[in-house]
Amino acid sequence: VYKRQMVDLPAEFLRIPLAHRALHDVKDGRPENSRAAIQAAISAGYGIEIDIQRSLDNRAMVFHDDDLARLAHADGPVTLKDAAALGKTMLRGGDEGIPTLTEVLAVVAGRVPLLIEIKDQDGEMGANVGPLEQDIAQALQEYKGPVAVMSFNPHSVGAMASLMPHVARGLVTCSYSLAGWRLPSETRARLRQIPDYETMGCSFISHDWRDLSRARVAELKERGAHILCWTVKSPTQEAQAREIADNITFEQYMAPFPA
Repeated sequence: VYKRQMVDLPAEFLRIPLAHRALHDVKDGRPENSRAAIQAAISAGYGIEIDIQRSLDNRAMVFHDDDLARLAHADGPVTLKDAAALGKTMLRGGDEGIPTLTEVLAVVAGRVPLLIEIKDQDGEMGANVGPLEQDIAQALQEYKGPVAVMSFNPHSVGAMASLMPHVARGLVTCSYSLAGWRLPSETRARLRQIPDYETMGCSFISHDWRDLSRARVAELKERGAHILCWTVKSPTQEAQAREIADNITFEQYMAPFPA
């Protein structure tokens, strides 16, 4: 198996708490992954985690779900609208449309660490990747500042390794319990073991904080992997997560900066 060269995660990602989908709070007009939430995170000095979905014209859109209904004043798959139409699709709880990655990079401008999660596009965690990763690589070409990419789909991480070998990459990981996963049991059993970490040249995982006691997480940490986690929602959860994790992705409270 071809093994990619590992690129270490920039130190900022271990020092600064990462705002999950940026510092969002619809009560304050800041929807998930919105420019307003991104601006708020920068103002507070937090790092930012964002999600990427693909538009009809293969543009990288900063949006979490594969369907528009929960987060925007529209419905149907994100992939059935082009970037221009998505830009005019208003986010619920805010006064802006869905941004492209290029637009978000211009807002962040290297001021805080930016962690980019590439969403699996076919629901199968398979090798059907490429166009979305190419647009992400294109957007990042001139970007200056701490940035890293990650995905649940190892193939997506592998594509980024080929396109941007100098950018740190990792895997988003969890227990793959039945709830919330439409994947076949053998796919879940395989991914649960995080078997692609070394071959994809990863330097970190972002693991479900509730499952951090897994033996494979300890093994990776022992071998030098950086352990991030998702999604911590209280100081109590944070204290528990930090017993194992090097850093947290958080929401619903203002995470303290480690001394």
